[in-house]
Amino acid sequence: MSLSVAMSPINFAYLAALAVALTGMVLLDRRFTLFFWRDARRAAIVIVTGVAFFLIWDLGGILLGIFFRGQTDFMTGLLIGPELPIEEVFFLTLLCYNTMNAYTAAGDWLDGRWARRASTPSIEGGREG
Repeated sequence: MSLSVAMSPINFAYLAALAVALTGMVLLDRRFTLFFWRDARRAAIVIVTGVAFFLIWDLGGILLGIFFRGQTDFMTGLLIGPELPIEEVFFLTLLCYNTMNAYTAAGDWLDGRWARRASTPSIEGGREG
C-alpha cells in the first residue's frame, strides 16, 4: 500500500462521495427491504463475489496495460495494488449494491409487490405510501 506525501481534505472527496452514495444504497435497501434486509447471508455472498470478480477483471486489465490509475487531487493516493486505488473497491461495492437493489426493486415492481404494499393499511389506519 502506498500513500501520497501531502494529504489534504480534498484528497478524500471522491472516497467521501462514494461513502455517501453507499449510505444512500443502504437506506434505500432498508426502507424497501430490497437486498441485505431481505436475506443478509445471500446478499453478502453476492456482493463479495461481484466485487471480487470486478477486482480480478481490473487486475487483468492492469497487467495487460489496458487500465491505469488516473491522477486527480480528489483521490487519496492509497493503492491496494499497482495502479489500483482504494477508491476502486468502494466504487465496485457501490456498483454491485446499486445493481442488486435495482434488480430486486424491478422484480418486486413487476411482481406487483409494491402495489400490494401501497394498498395495505398501516397501523394508524391510513394507507402507506
